[in-house]
Amino acid sequence: MTRQGTISPHDKHDGAPVAKPRRRPFSVSRVLNTLGPGLITGASDDDPSGIGTYSQAGAQLGYGIGWTMLMTFPLMAAIQEISARVGRVTGHGIAGNVCRHYPGWLLAAVVMLLFIANTVNIAADLSAMADATKLLIGGPAILYVVLFGVTSVAAQIFMNYRRYVAVLKWLTLSLFAYVAALAFAKVSWTQALAGVLVPRLTWSADYFTTIVAILGTTISPYLFFWQASQEAEEQRVDANKHPLIERHYGARREFSRIRADTVTGMAFSNLIALSIIVTAAAALHAAGKTDIQTSAQAAEALRPIAGPFAEVIFALGIVGTGLLAIPVLAGATAYAVGEGRRWPVGLTRKPREAIAFYSVLALSGGIGIALNFTPIDPIAALYWSAVVNGVLAVPVMVLLMVMARHKAVMGRFVIGGWLYWLGWLSTAAMALSVIAMGIGFLL
Repeated sequence: MTRQGTISPHDKHDGAPVAKPRRRPFSVSRVLNTLGPGLITGASDDDPSGIGTYSQAGAQLGYGIGWTMLMTFPLMAAIQEISARVGRVTGHGIAGNVCRHYPGWLLAAVVMLLFIANTVNIAADLSAMADATKLLIGGPAILYVVLFGVTSVAAQIFMNYRRYVAVLKWLTLSLFAYVAALAFAKVSWTQALAGVLVPRLTWSADYFTTIVAILGTTISPYLFFWQASQEAEEQRVDANKHPLIERHYGARREFSRIRADTVTGMAFSNLIALSIIVTAAAALHAAGKTDIQTSAQAAEALRPIAGPFAEVIFALGIVGTGLLAIPVLAGATAYAVGEGRRWPVGLTRKPREAIAFYSVLALSGGIGIALNFTPIDPIAALYWSAVVNGVLAVPVMVLLMVMARHKAVMGRFVIGGWLYWLGWLSTAAMALSVIAMGIGFLL
């Protein structure tokens, strides 16, 4: 007789001995395999331009700005889960649903603004990656711009989709560089914890401009488009998957997977962002070094204060996150344009099967590279891309929330309850940030 819940080697099943199941050892690769679009989306949110924003926030305002990471976590998790559900239920990304259910002018306006913002963001990220590489090994920065840009675009076009996604998942580990950087900074953990748990507002234009920048960096339109399109893409890869609006079976399991994946990705994203803020606050703000404007400047400034290892770790993280973010930016643009035009889309397709889709992807990456050869200041370009992203996010989020309740789009899977209202709260927060930005321009 065996104890309840255990299996003896002598027990039988269909006449054959049943071996006692062995617990599989922990494996990072196995954990990564259980996660998907949510993890990659969350990690790509901490791109080099985002790192610059978080570094600047920590350097200027110290530990007291850490509460924004706690506040934005449920907001970004909600809007990203809604985006993912739209893709999984309908089998189309956001642009694909807009072109089927809403006016053409609306689609054209959203996609055009997304193309501009993402392309400028690619240019700024390439510039930051090149500067970080120059810090590490020297050499001409413009060469690194071309190398990173061409490599990122070529990998998307020519690499096998499953292998490519696996590479992106492994690249998320580069973000732990910022957790490691904490070891080299003399952190006041009491002040850091207080900064996370107790919001301390400073009534100044600079303070609220930083809040707007953090919101705009953390909740970005390209993330909505990417995660929805990747959920649709996963269905094209897996023959056993179909849009839930067509086959309802397994919907609860799929929604649970999406939630776990999204919450994990967004928590990871905000943990890394908080690590960057705390590192900058401890190493730079405490030393009076508050004039940080880019991620590469933050890495360089760490050397005399926190030591050369901190600088190296920070710079390596910039390169790794850029290699993760640029494909997401270019891919989100290609999905939005391609789905809006009803072209064959998807990274699973061979280049000859989706020539227009891959052409848009290459065009976005190519313009991003070319902008680095112009007199345009990448810092100014990044600022204006953040403005466009912030302005674009509001109508896209409103559209997404309306879409999530539209039965013609979602069928029986219209989104309601606390997730729906949290999505609207996220939308309201972004709208307020844009209004605050507009007031800042007028003052």
